[in-house]
Amino acid sequence: MTVFRHQFSWRDIMLLLLGATMMHLVTVFYSIGPTETSFIINTHVHDISQAEFIKPLPPPPPDPPATIAPDIPSDSEYLGEVHRIAGVHLASELPMTSIMHHAPGYTIFRNLYMSNGTLFILSPNNSFPEIRMMTSVSMFADGSPENIAAREPNSDIMDFITPEAAKKRWGGDVQNGVRNHVFTVEGNTALFNDPSQFLRHYYHFVAELWIGAQAFWHGAFSPPIESAIPDLKKSSNVGGENWNAYPIDTQTQHESAYQLHHPAPPPIHRSIFMHATADGWRDDPGFNSYFLRAAYPSMSVEHQEDWDDRVAASRSNSGQDQDRAWLFPIAMLIDRSATFRDDMTGSHTQRTAAQAWEYMRNIGRLRGERVGGWWEPVRDAVLRFAGAGDVQEEYRERELLLDGTEDRRAENKMGEDGHIGVTKQIDIPMPHKVVVTYISRQSGVRRKLTPASHESLVSALRESADRKGFELIIMEAEKLTKDEQLQVIGRTTILLGVHGNGLTHLVFMPPTRLSSVIEIFYPGGFAHDYHWTARALGMQHFAVWNDTFLTHPDEPSVVYPEGFQDDYIPVHGPTVAKIIEARLDGKFS
Repeated sequence: MTVFRHQFSWRDIMLLLLGATMMHLVTVFYSIGPTETSFIINTHVHDISQAEFIKPLPPPPPDPPATIAPDIPSDSEYLGEVHRIAGVHLASELPMTSIMHHAPGYTIFRNLYMSNGTLFILSPNNSFPEIRMMTSVSMFADGSPENIAAREPNSDIMDFITPEAAKKRWGGDVQNGVRNHVFTVEGNTALFNDPSQFLRHYYHFVAELWIGAQAFWHGAFSPPIESAIPDLKKSSNVGGENWNAYPIDTQTQHESAYQLHHPAPPPIHRSIFMHATADGWRDDPGFNSYFLRAAYPSMSVEHQEDWDDRVAASRSNSGQDQDRAWLFPIAMLIDRSATFRDDMTGSHTQRTAAQAWEYMRNIGRLRGERVGGWWEPVRDAVLRFAGAGDVQEEYRERELLLDGTEDRRAENKMGEDGHIGVTKQIDIPMPHKVVVTYISRQSGVRRKLTPASHESLVSALRESADRKGFELIIMEAEKLTKDEQLQVIGRTTILLGVHGNGLTHLVFMPPTRLSSVIEIFYPGGFAHDYHWTARALGMQHFAVWNDTFLTHPDEPSVVYPEGFQDDYIPVHGPTVAKIIEARLDGKFS
């Protein structure tokens, strides 16, 4: 006490005690966790007897094995070791552009660049397909000569760039730590160059755009089957006058032609509708967005606003000498106008998907040609999404019985004369139950049957169903949900109706030996829309004009007469019923 008595007053001592007390209370009630510089010393030691209850965490699951799609080289093969490890921004040489597959309007690129809205092919030479056969100026199409000329591409749409020019425009001083101004859009991308004019239509979006995209993408990653390549010299399509004809040579009877299931291609990670707004690719009934989410649930979607963001972000900022570039390692570019610059689409089928379908078929890569096997992953995904269940179970049962193929026509037996030539015929299986679905447009806006024709058709169909034992469904699509419509289609064997959007549902019909589409036209009119699509999926198509009809190989020219779009279309009901009965009796095959 002597020391404190000479240096501190009682007042000082009380203040010191009060401060210590306050510090203690603050520490208790407002304590914070340890910071980066805090040290926590744990002096607790576990009792050895508790060791058996203290188990280490399980190891993390192993990484899935890396897979490389067929025909795609590994990164180190075409990007260089630096890029493989550090990315393109530190690569001493920017990766060159190459093409995996090309048909007019369909091109799959490796290493496609975009800067300031222009697609660039990085190459020391121009040994590529004509740019006009790959892309176009995206704008409304009206078919006039002036409009067709205006859609021809220019260097702002797509251009070549040499490695030296690319280095100057986008490259950095990598050796000294300055990175390249190139940014990779990881994964696989589908680039759609079409305007909203066609995207906002269910048929054009699903049965043209995506039918073609799926055929081209699936075929690109399928190994070729040499025996599947048709001998065009034996084709029934002599001179290319009828692109819907199947060749008559037996080479197309290979096992793969009747298989539904094949190794899946790599996923399309994103679709970019470069010139369609968020509303520009969605149809009014909502089937386009329904389809896209059902068929490709993991795929992200970008539209014009997102593309414009990428374009703006690639432009050089104030004070910078270089632009930026986006690199698409794998990109499938699809362009409607480019397909019409080729004779097949422009003069014969008018169907853009025909370019992709015919190309892959003619190089032996179109899987399940006779049953739409290349389309099966999409068809199955949409039907499952709609709650239709495994509607193709009966088909798969038959497929298993046949050792994974629905066709053994290529299996030759030894004839009595000792020569090979007798072919065993096993066809696509019959449906367990025939279901005929008539899509009525009578409650719609346009392209309707006359009231008398509608009554005649319904009466004849009901009488035929009672006599032949098939199930008849009269579907008014506007009164059903999308799920309900597709649940019906998933059971349908024969689909019929007036030419119109509802027949697009045919792409989700399960393949059977009797699968057919009956399309009613205004007399004298004809269009390839559902005719080509049905045949591309292995179905029989019948075109009906009142009391007359045609089917392959008799096919009329495309005509849109006055009355084609009107509401007084006639049809003779008994004629349609006669077609159905003849089909069930095996008279058309």
